[in-house]
Amino acid sequence: MAFSSPAALFVFGINPSRIGGIEVHTREVAERLGELGWRAILAFHKQPPEDVRRFLSLPNVDWDVMPNAWANTKQTASDLDSLIRRYRPRLLHLQFTPFLSPFPWIARLRGVRRIVFTDQASRPEGYTARAPAVWKRLAGRRINQPLSLVIAVSEYNRRALMESTLIAPDRVHRIYNGADLARASSQPGGDAFRRRHGIPMDRVLVTQVCWMIPEKGVADLLQAARLAIQQEPGLHFALIGEGKHRAEYTEQAIQLGIQDHVTWTGLVQDPMGEGAFAATDISCQASRWEEAFGFVIAEAMACGKPLVATRAGGIPEVVLDGTTGLLVERRNPAALAGRIVELARDPALRARLGEAGRERAHAQFDVRKNARALVDLYGIG
Repeated sequence: MAFSSPAALFVFGINPSRIGGIEVHTREVAERLGELGWRAILAFHKQPPEDVRRFLSLPNVDWDVMPNAWANTKQTASDLDSLIRRYRPRLLHLQFTPFLSPFPWIARLRGVRRIVFTDQASRPEGYTARAPAVWKRLAGRRINQPLSLVIAVSEYNRRALMESTLIAPDRVHRIYNGADLARASSQPGGDAFRRRHGIPMDRVLVTQVCWMIPEKGVADLLQAARLAIQQEPGLHFALIGEGKHRAEYTEQAIQLGIQDHVTWTGLVQDPMGEGAFAATDISCQASRWEEAFGFVIAEAMACGKPLVATRAGGIPEVVLDGTTGLLVERRNPAALAGRIVELARDPALRARLGEAGRERAHAQFDVRKNARALVDLYGIG
């Protein structure tokens, strides 16, 4: 099979579920590659929903699938080999795949010139990086030898990589994830979102956009909601997302007696485009695990929303305590409730933190600038 233009193959060990986060970043990278005359082949766990596919479809984008790319198996190794033989890419970019895997060597032996890995991984709660035994370090470096470049999406992740000693330091670069500032500035008003989901117009709305899993601290946020509503009955909470623990959390809200102040939207495929952030007065991220970055935090900041979040992983790099938001310790519903009530009672403080967050998003988390920085590091211009 002959191709007229060079190709970059992107393998993602995830399902593309919404318009935001990694999807927005991927579109920007693909668009920049198109300007340079390159094709971008996107291989997710499975084909994306129609709205997401339409958003990612550019003239230079082709589609494929690589199921279970997050796993180290003979099948995934064979699937990657098949993709490389099919498209003959000059560049392979791995995301949400294992850091130690045969994938880089498969690519190198098939003649791929540039092999890039992005560390998007959030670490377990309380994670502490430790240097492995000498033989493990040597084995890890040998496995990673074909990698041309490793991208860390936060200083937290960069330090974790450095402390693991499994990759040469000069190959690791930090490039923050980002948000689409143009979409943020043109998002629709929030009234339609509130009406769609039955959220009263007169309530101060606190939202958390996330998967409904324990690592995101949903149970802590619900405990905080009960305490905050006792002090400010005009508060309302919207949990925006889906996950296998949603029924459990819905029952928790009932047991706490706050079900009339909590809305469960399910998965919203385009939170920014559907006005979720515009409808928000206070944005939360009550994570328990060590967040790698926090796409939805950057999106909320780009939309000028104040944050209440936990000191976990890379979050303190994104949310500057007292400047763009307010930070609390994880698993501390009382502290979380206190910060939410503080913001609910002070519209001027919400406005000040929100505007500072917007400015920080423009300075540090502009997906267009950050995607171009990544393509520059590819060294293909």
